[in-house]
Amino acid sequence: MTNTTETINTVAPKVEAEVLSGPTPRQVLLTKILGHKGLMFGAIVLLTIFLMALFAPLLAPYDPYHQDLMHRMIPPVWDAKGSWENILGTDHLGRDYLSRLLYGARISLAIGAIAALISGIIGTSMGVAAGYFGGRVDACVTFLINVRLAMPVVLVALAVVALFGGSLQVVITVLGLLLWDRFAVVMRSATLQLRSMEYVTAAKAIGCSTKRILFSEIMPNIANSLIVIVTLEMAHAILLEAALSFLGLGVQPPTPSWGLMVSEGKQMLLFQPWMIAIPGVALFILVLAINLLGDGLRDVSAPENRN
Repeated sequence: MTNTTETINTVAPKVEAEVLSGPTPRQVLLTKILGHKGLMFGAIVLLTIFLMALFAPLLAPYDPYHQDLMHRMIPPVWDAKGSWENILGTDHLGRDYLSRLLYGARISLAIGAIAALISGIIGTSMGVAAGYFGGRVDACVTFLINVRLAMPVVLVALAVVALFGGSLQVVITVLGLLLWDRFAVVMRSATLQLRSMEYVTAAKAIGCSTKRILFSEIMPNIANSLIVIVTLEMAHAILLEAALSFLGLGVQPPTPSWGLMVSEGKQMLLFQPWMIAIPGVALFILVLAINLLGDGLRDVSAPENRN
C-alpha cells in the first residue's frame, strides 16, 4: 500500500507537468491554420493580389491610362506575335493590359471590402437586434428582410446606377445598401440560439447591461458565422461590380476595372479571346481565394473546434 501511494505521488507531478507544458490555445489555433490547405491557399493568393494592387504604381510597367494607337491589339507574350514590352498585350486603345490588370485589382478589392463592410454593419445590427429583443423589433426586421428578398439585386442595382450615373462611389453605395439581407438572416438565427444559453442567462442574472451582453457574450460567439458571410458578400459584391461594368453601368472608362476590361474585349472574342480570358481568370482566382479563406476561417474558428 505504501509503495502504491509513493508511486502515485511520484507519477502525479510528472503528469501535471506534462499537461502544463502542453501546447497553448494560441499554438493549437496556429497549427490548425497552417494545416488547413484551403485556408492557406486562399490567404496566400489573396495576399498576393492585395500586394500587387497595393504596389501597382511600382509593378505596372506603363501608365494604365496611356493610349498608343500605333501599338493597339498586341497579343500577350506567349503568342507568336507577342512582345516582352507588353507582357499581357495591349487593348483596343493601345493601353498596356498588365498595367490595367494591376490597377483593376485595386477597384475590385476596394469595392468588395467597402461594400461588405457597409452591408455587414447594417445587416448585423438588424439581425442581432431582432434575435435578442424579439417581439416587435423582430417582426419589423423580418418584414424588412422579406421586402429586401423580394427585390432582385441586379435589376435594382441597374436601375439605381442608371438613374444616378455610374461611378465608383455610386456602385459601392448601391451594393452596400443591397447586400445586407444575408447578414441579417444569419445573425438573427444565430442570436436566437444564443440568447437562451446559460451564460447569457447568467449575465442577465448578475445585472450585466444589454450592451455588455451583446458585445461580450453574443458577438464573440457568432463571429465565425459573420466571417463566412463577410467573405461570401465580398465575393458577391466583386462579381456584381464586374457585371455592372460589363453592362456599361458600373465603373466608367477610362478607370481600369476587370468587368470593364471584359466588356471592352467582348467585341473581339472570336479574334482576340485573351482580352476576355485574362480579366475573367483574374476574377475567378480572386473570388475563389476569398471563398476558400472564408471557409477555412470558419473551420478553424468554429466553437466545436476550440480547445
